[in-house]
Amino acid sequence: MTTPPSASSSTRTPARLIPTLVAQSAKASGLLGVDFVPIAVAPSGKPTGGASTPAAAPPPIARSTRDRAAHQAKLDAVRARYEHDAPHAKFGFTFTNLVWGEGDPAARLMFIGEAPGADEDRTGRPFVGRAGKLLDNMIVAMGMAREDVYIANVLKVRPPGNATPTPAERDASKAYLFDQIDAVRPEVIVTLGLPASQTVLDCDLAMGKMRGVWAEFVHPNAKLGLKVAVMPTYHPAYLLRSYTPENRKLVWSDLKKVVERLR
Repeated sequence: MTTPPSASSSTRTPARLIPTLVAQSAKASGLLGVDFVPIAVAPSGKPTGGASTPAAAPPPIARSTRDRAAHQAKLDAVRARYEHDAPHAKFGFTFTNLVWGEGDPAARLMFIGEAPGADEDRTGRPFVGRAGKLLDNMIVAMGMAREDVYIANVLKVRPPGNATPTPAERDASKAYLFDQIDAVRPEVIVTLGLPASQTVLDCDLAMGKMRGVWAEFVHPNAKLGLKVAVMPTYHPAYLLRSYTPENRKLVWSDLKKVVERLR
């Protein structure tokens, strides 16, 4: 898959190319029968169909018209503070690259995962391995392109052996993630997997209790007045391990709720 355009790019993926991109991404991921396909749109304009129903490309979701330079400046300031504080240092992580995040700095939709893996550590970009290619499929199937959203993780460096982030590791990094969210100011956040969902929603609920249910992120600094709708769903890596029709339908159901909210 080619490297996506920079966050400052105003280029959108033409809707007519979305089915082709889905097929290319599926082939690149090495998955047979991947079926995160474009959402069918009824005459009413509402999404229809299910995870395994091929459909025509959906109308693109409108991008934000906010000042991207201003949002990028805020993101850069938060990153600079993170690099200065190095909250990961006390855990003794050995890593190659900081994986801060990428995408539209004024995105309407933000995806948050748990931590970088080996491919992310090598490239310094979030979600570029097999799980990242599946996430690309999901984004395209929603009627968007990767450059239209913002993608980040709770942890900004790779844990040893790709281990699941501990509560202490998450707590050390979450303030910077929360300020990252404030810098982007998305309308919707999709949390991918249990660690990300628990961190963003400040809870200890099981994934089965959170998945598919609208929740709300409230920034702990009340002066910011930031509240964002959150849709927790399964992590793409989990789907790769358990790529069943049932799990795909559950995730697709979650993504359709997000599309409906952004239309």
